[in-house]
Amino acid sequence: MKNFRYLSPLSLEEVFALCQEYGMGTCLLAGGTDLLPRMKKGAIHPACLIDLKAIAHLNGIGPDDHGGLRIGALTSISALAQNPLIAQSYLLLAEAAESIGSPQVRNRGTIGGNLSNASPSADLAPPLLVLGACAHVIGPAGERVVPLNDFFLGPGRTVLNAGEILTAVQVPPFPSSSGGIYLKFSRREGMDLAIVGVACLVSLDREGRCTRARIALGAVAPVPLRATKAEESMAGKGFGAESIAEVSRIAADEAQPISDIRASAEYRREIIRVLVKRALEISRERAAQGGRGA
Repeated sequence: MKNFRYLSPLSLEEVFALCQEYGMGTCLLAGGTDLLPRMKKGAIHPACLIDLKAIAHLNGIGPDDHGGLRIGALTSISALAQNPLIAQSYLLLAEAAESIGSPQVRNRGTIGGNLSNASPSADLAPPLLVLGACAHVIGPAGERVVPLNDFFLGPGRTVLNAGEILTAVQVPPFPSSSGGIYLKFSRREGMDLAIVGVACLVSLDREGRCTRARIALGAVAPVPLRATKAEESMAGKGFGAESIAEVSRIAADEAQPISDIRASAEYRREIIRVLVKRALEISRERAAQGGRGA
């Protein structure tokens, strides 16, 4: 690892000034669970490492002004997994956080880093996509809000412009008469990247029919994505074996998996079918039982 300058500013204004001073040689440090290993391997050589951890208002979980949830970008994965408000009202998000890495990784890693790294297998992306979350972004030109559907551009690429920082994630209120879940398939239980990740959220009417379905897939395309055709095919239907099988097939067809060291593209499509079917069934059960936020 080459020498670099380490700085720990106390405000975003300081961060922007330092980014302007050091330019392309700057790297921002949130949790460092991806950045530091890449530096050790020599994949990147920053001249200046700016640690964001001292900026207090970028951390924390709490209700927003619209009945939803605001999660600061520096909030740790462990905090997401253990927060009572999330466990009560957004259980699928807590489940996704708990599935990430080891306790050491969860203690250090952050929601902002997990999303800004833009890995196709990012575990927090699918549940946040089905929840309709938005990213709050700020830079020298001001602040903007980006729907998470539009946040990812490709592996390692987001809509963040030079000098912009993800400051928070806003999650709308959990819909009534709804249930959801995040399911992850990997080679090992825990401490491994997802081969396939599936998040599902369904809402029911009084007769138990699906009034709305949201399905998001991870690790099966260049970006985490919503399976919109599968969602549309589910609306207004019951949860019979044939309809769930059809929705699962459509979701698998919407994916764009690759073959790599973890799994072949064909295997990933089969896992999508299995996990979507399972996620729809569990989501229906949770919705029928009052939701419990997931």
